[in-house]
Amino acid sequence: MTNTPQDTPNTDVPHSARVYDYWLGGKDNYPADRAMGDRILSVLPMIGDMAVQNRAFLERTIRFLAQERGIRQFLDIGTGLPTANNIHQVAQSVAPESRIVYVDHDPLVLAHARALLTSAPEGRTAYVEADLRDPETILRGAAQTLDLSEPVGLSLLGVLFHITDDTAYDIVRELVLALPSGSHVVLTHATDAATGPAMREAVRQWNQSADNPIVLRAPERIAAFFEGLEWVEPGLVSIPRWRPDPTEVGEPRLVDEFGAVARKP
Repeated sequence: MTNTPQDTPNTDVPHSARVYDYWLGGKDNYPADRAMGDRILSVLPMIGDMAVQNRAFLERTIRFLAQERGIRQFLDIGTGLPTANNIHQVAQSVAPESRIVYVDHDPLVLAHARALLTSAPEGRTAYVEADLRDPETILRGAAQTLDLSEPVGLSLLGVLFHITDDTAYDIVRELVLALPSGSHVVLTHATDAATGPAMREAVRQWNQSADNPIVLRAPERIAAFFEGLEWVEPGLVSIPRWRPDPTEVGEPRLVDEFGAVARKP
């Protein structure tokens, strides 16, 4: 499902998807995004590594769900700009028949959605233009591609911090409630457990200049998103520490992005 963009992106105001793209070395960003990215890097140098680690976490978790849990359909909310190893590429490298629905509300992401729709012939990808705050529209759009009576891998990577109040928990509950037993939730969220004041200052600067504010949550508040679900080991951890590549030497670095995978019983 694809739609026609209704809005022209405001390139004078930094946007999280484009700043994230800049940190990943992408080209889909503008001077305002690069300026904000550099400002954040000056107070929180690890932020670039966090962006890289978030993509690596995506790859490890989606491959785990496809290989070890047999998940063949995925719903990715807050997709962001296409980059290397998007969810359909990871999942379909394991199971070409996998179906993936991407969801975002950013017109710039929508304009690049064609890069997300290059499915393997055996599978399918689709794009739904919708806001995270509207789970009903998301689920209705997803149901055109996914069979919501069969297990789904629900991906919420680096997006819930844009819901700055406790309605974020209601949104996740509504999404999970609509999915059957055997579905899995993959979620990451920013915190300040590693760098403390530096992370808080980075968020303050972001909220002062951007039009999509963010909020940090403590690890125990991030864990609350998984209420009623069964943790996949090692549970909620700093994302480099979630089942790191066995070739890595030593303890992976602690970063201010925590994540987990959990199963709906």
